[in-house]
Amino acid sequence: MSEPYAKKSLGQHWLKDHDSLVAMCDAAQLSADDFVLEIGPGWGTLTELLVKQAKHVRAVEFDPHLATDLPNRVKAPNLDVVSQDILSFDFTNLPPDYKVVANIPYYLTSNLIRVISETANPPAAAVLLIQKEVAERVAAKPGDMSLLSVTAQYYWEVSLSRVVLAELFSPPPKVDSQILVLQRRPKPLFPDLDAKDFFRLVKAGYSQRRKTLLNSLSAGLQLDKEAVKAVCASVDIDPKRRAQTLSLDEWHNLYLSLNT
Repeated sequence: MSEPYAKKSLGQHWLKDHDSLVAMCDAAQLSADDFVLEIGPGWGTLTELLVKQAKHVRAVEFDPHLATDLPNRVKAPNLDVVSQDILSFDFTNLPPDYKVVANIPYYLTSNLIRVISETANPPAAAVLLIQKEVAERVAAKPGDMSLLSVTAQYYWEVSLSRVVLAELFSPPPKVDSQILVLQRRPKPLFPDLDAKDFFRLVKAGYSQRRKTLLNSLSAGLQLDKEAVKAVCASVDIDPKRRAQTLSLDEWHNLYLSLNT
């Protein structure tokens, strides 16, 4: 079959390189018992490998024409295709410990990580091929942290795998990609907190990224600056620091100080 036309508006770039596709499957550590959710299967090059390695593959494709065509491209009894926006998909209908493997449009990354993190039925692992710069941001260390990296690392053990050059896609995107691997934490990173309240604190810290914690937390939490100074002092954090310099442990300490 001929290659389908890629729609720029949907961020479609077909990955052609077999070695990179194999690397994604390897990163997911697939077994014959796995149920795999593939997001944005597009042309089906990754789907062809997934159906050979997993017990079942559910492919969720936003583009209705591609969704209709995929079963003709990949003829496999263990494949079913859903034509839907993944951001409105009901993850609770999937079996527990399913895995996500996907080459996703760059614009979807932040929202998708949030959705699979917060669902009542998160995957055991997610292997996402995304923009290299964003992958590095998700895996960032204190000094370069962001709301996205704090969110991902709170819920997941994060690692980076193979870099996939732009030229290996059709059409090639403007930047290189990288395989991001998210392994669900076996138990909560901080069992003594309410996630909603924790992220209210973190979001306040990042609400004015160029400003100090003193200013951003005061404005974001509607606290008197002296109160912010006292909270920071109680956990030995300089209020003149900026949010991106804090580790997850330091955010945890701030949370406990604010909630005791």
